[in-house]
Amino acid sequence: MPSNQDRENKTPHLPEDYDAKISTVLPYYRSFHEETINLVRSLPKPPKVWMDTGCGTGTFIAKAIEHFPDTKFLMLDPSEGMLKQTREKLSSCSCDRVKILEASATQDFTQELSEQTDVITAIQCHHYLDMENRKKAVAKCYELLKDGGFFITFENISPLTKEGISVGKRYWADFQRVHKRTEEEIEIHLERFGTEYFPITVEEHLKLLRETGFRTVELFWYSYMQAGFYCIK
Repeated sequence: MPSNQDRENKTPHLPEDYDAKISTVLPYYRSFHEETINLVRSLPKPPKVWMDTGCGTGTFIAKAIEHFPDTKFLMLDPSEGMLKQTREKLSSCSCDRVKILEASATQDFTQELSEQTDVITAIQCHHYLDMENRKKAVAKCYELLKDGGFFITFENISPLTKEGISVGKRYWADFQRVHKRTEEEIEIHLERFGTEYFPITVEEHLKLLRETGFRTVELFWYSYMQAGFYCIK
């Protein structure tokens, strides 16, 4: 029987406990949602079509949909379990407001869409990818956006130096202690850095996004070992 460490190292949070645990692990997780919604609200006009890739259990879009009454949301995630939770959470929404797409990782998405998207969000989903697949995932988002469309992503990031990584991990561990995680849980989580998920530096993010073809690439949020970027096609 696999140990607790083996189970955590091989799978992110399960669908049924994801929402309960994520805020005890990621500092300011709710701010990722709030700041993304605020950014989209600041656009000259609301998006007609908004895709959320790595949508998880649908919590983020359940918040966003209240602010954008005329927007259609496309929900994408590689996990059927997460999409099941999303269907339940957004069951009161009509099919012209929310469409659950076939389960797929961003980089493997091939389902045809009837129209290009105005906004694509990817919150805490691409840092599990190696660099080759990360590039494919970002390129897929670029492809699906219409000209002038916004790509907004939050990711775990790597500090610039080895010493910075050590400082960041201690800082992050303290946050988790405050939120009542055990020392074993904290150790297991931090051991996954660079082995089960693969954060890159802010500089590497900016370079990748520019090389993908986005005409505007900006860092707009940064704290602990997470950062938020927006790009315009």
